[in-house]
Amino acid sequence: MALRGDRENSGPRRGIWQRLLHGREDTPVGERLRAAVLKDPQPSQESTAEPPKPASVEELQNAERFADDRERFLGLIAAPLAAAIGFFIANYLIDHNPAAYLSNGHPNPAHGSVGTYHALELVLLAVAVAMLASAWYRKRLFLGIAMALYGLGVFNLHYWGFGVPFLLAGAWLLVRAYRAHQAVRDATGSTGGTGGTSRPRPNKRYTPPA
Repeated sequence: MALRGDRENSGPRRGIWQRLLHGREDTPVGERLRAAVLKDPQPSQESTAEPPKPASVEELQNAERFADDRERFLGLIAAPLAAAIGFFIANYLIDHNPAAYLSNGHPNPAHGSVGTYHALELVLLAVAVAMLASAWYRKRLFLGIAMALYGLGVFNLHYWGFGVPFLLAGAWLLVRAYRAHQAVRDATGSTGGTGGTSRPRPNKRYTPPA
């Protein structure tokens, strides 16, 4: 009877969400939500985890020569998108090309040659094909150069929304190529310049006989 009376005095039972949102007064709601959703890492896994082994020189050289799956996927997606953008820009310029002559019969300075627009379309398509080939064969450096050149060309045509993403992606690939090259240089000890570590040169001083 006493247990039943205690239940009646404690009020209606709360659901799961009510207990989660209205738990102990001294615990913030965010802490309770994080404790309910996230799981703490097990101490046994942290203690048994081994530190990652350093990459060998051969692995670093392969990473320098070939792009990884993420970089290759970026190129394979960007290449057809670049071709579609090239078609769109050329056709848009041709469709919105002003008349060759003004109403007074004078040449219109805003008019552009249709042949120039077609040549621009071919150039953009060629860069897109180079982008696709570089991504297919995992050539990180050439892929970064192609994407940066494409973004710069489209940016100069005042299509900033199309040019800026390619510029950023190309710069990211070029930075990764530079870092991979630096990692190989640090691992092999080759500097290619005057600074850094190098082997001591032999002493060629001549000592005359006594």
